[in-house]
Amino acid sequence: MSKDTEIDMKEVELNEMDPEKQPMTGDGQAAAGEKNGSVKLKVPEDEVTFTGLSKDELMKVAGTPGWVRTRWVLLVLFWLGWVGMLAGAIVIIVQAPRCKPIPDMSWWNEGPLYQISDVEAFSEGMEGVVAKLDEINQLKVKGLVLGPFHTVQKDQPATLDLKEIDPIQGKKEALSALLEKAHKKGMSVVLDLTPNYPGQAPWFSTAAIDDEVMDKVKAAAEYWIGEGIDGIKISDLSLASKSVEWSKLLAAVQGNRTDDSKKKAVMGVVKNASTAEVSHLANATGVDLVLSDLLSTNGAGKERIRAMDVLNTMQMSVGWGLGAAQKDHLSRSTDMIQLYQLLLLTMPGTPVFTYGDEIGLNAQGAESPKMVWGIEKEPEGSPANETAKAEREKLVSKRNWFKSLSEMRGKERSLLHGDYYSLYSADSSIAFLRLWDQSDRYITAVNWGTTTEKLTFTLTPTEGVELPEKAKVKLSTDENLKVDSSVSLDSITLGPGQAVLLQFPYTG
Repeated sequence: MSKDTEIDMKEVELNEMDPEKQPMTGDGQAAAGEKNGSVKLKVPEDEVTFTGLSKDELMKVAGTPGWVRTRWVLLVLFWLGWVGMLAGAIVIIVQAPRCKPIPDMSWWNEGPLYQISDVEAFSEGMEGVVAKLDEINQLKVKGLVLGPFHTVQKDQPATLDLKEIDPIQGKKEALSALLEKAHKKGMSVVLDLTPNYPGQAPWFSTAAIDDEVMDKVKAAAEYWIGEGIDGIKISDLSLASKSVEWSKLLAAVQGNRTDDSKKKAVMGVVKNASTAEVSHLANATGVDLVLSDLLSTNGAGKERIRAMDVLNTMQMSVGWGLGAAQKDHLSRSTDMIQLYQLLLLTMPGTPVFTYGDEIGLNAQGAESPKMVWGIEKEPEGSPANETAKAEREKLVSKRNWFKSLSEMRGKERSLLHGDYYSLYSADSSIAFLRLWDQSDRYITAVNWGTTTEKLTFTLTPTEGVELPEKAKVKLSTDENLKVDSSVSLDSITLGPGQAVLLQFPYTG
C-alpha cells in the first residue's frame, strides 16, 4: 500500500470517531484548508538551559592563576582596611581629652537647701507643709531644714524634750507623712535640734555645754534618724564641737553609713567667725556641712572674694546664705533679691535659703512672716488695683528667676561642682569663673553698689584655663545686657544693684 493510501485511511478513522471523542470546533464550518478535527502543534526547537558549573568545573576554574591572584588581592585589602580602622580608633581614643572624674557628692551638694523655721507661718502647721510640697519641689531644692519645733521653755534646760513636737507646729503623724512624700520627690529632710532655740544661748550657756543636754540631743538624733529623718542641724558649732560628748553625737548620726546607703548629715551653724575659723571647723569637727554668716558679716567685695578663694576647695562641706545662718530672710538684709539669688546659686558650695526667699518675702519685725501663696493666679472677684497687680508680677518674676537658676545649677556641672577662679573684686562688686572639664563655662558678675561699675576681668594664668574674647548672656537683671546677646569680656559694665550670668563653651 502506498504512503498516500495510509494517510487517507488515518483521516477516515478520525472522521468516524465517536462524537464524544471528536474535538469541539464550534457551530461554524471549519476554515478553508483545515480539516475538521485536525490539530496543528508547533514543536519548539530544542532549548539550551544553563544549570551552572559543576563542582569539578568550579574547582578547575578556582585553581587558575587569575582567580588565585584575585582572591589574594581581596584578602589583603580586607585586612589592610580592618587594621587601618583599628589604628584610627586607637589614635582617636589616645588623642581625645580624657574626662575628669566626677567628685564624690552627697545629697546636700546636689542643690539648694530650703529652711522652714516656722511651719505655722509657712503653711499653718506640718499638714500645710505636706500640702505645699509640690510647689516646693518646683524650686528644685534638694533638702528641707525644718524647725526647731521641739518642746522647751526659754532658758529652762529641765523642760527640754527633743522628741516631742510643739503642738502648735504639728503632730508626729504629719511629720511622718511629710517624710514619705518628700522622699518620693527626691527631697531630704533635716531637723534643727538646737536645744534652747527660744533663748539667746543655743546650748543654754555660752561657756560650756552641760553633758545632760548633749545626751538629750544625742538620744533625739538617734530617735529621729530611726523615724526616717535624713540629718540634724545644730547651732553654735564652735561651742558644740568642744563638748566631750561631741564624738558620740556624730556617731549617732553618721555611724551606720555604708557605701549603698543614703548618708545622714550633721550640719552646724557658725556665726561671727573668720574665714580661717570656718575652714578649720569644716576640716576638724567632722560635720558634713558648715553654714556660716560670712556673706552677712563681710560686706565688701574683696572680703567676700577672699572668703571664696579660701573655702572653694572645700565646697562640698561649706554652705552659704545671706541671713540663713540666723534663719533670717533675704529681705531683712537686702532688697536686691535677684542679685543674691544669682550669687548664692552660682558660688562654690551649698546655697541655703529661708522660706520665701524665692519671692523676696517681706520680713519685718521680730515675728516670722506669713508665706504668700497663689501669686501666679489672678485673684478672684473684683479686679485688683494696678499697684497690687504690679507687686504680684514682681513676686512671680523673682520666683521664676529663682527656679531658672536652681534648675541650671542642678544640671550644669560647672555650677554644681566646678572649679572656681576669681576674676574681679571691688568694694561693692565681684566676678568669678566656674568651670568643669569639657562642660560650658560660666561667669558670675554682681554689683550691689549704688553706682555703675566697670568690671575688668583678670584671670591668674592657669594651664588649660583661659577666657575667650566674647561670651553669651545667659541671665541678666541689667536691661543693657540682653539675654542671648554676645558681649566682649574685655570689660563688663553693670548698673547699680545689677547681676549677670555669662556663658561660653569649652574649646579644648
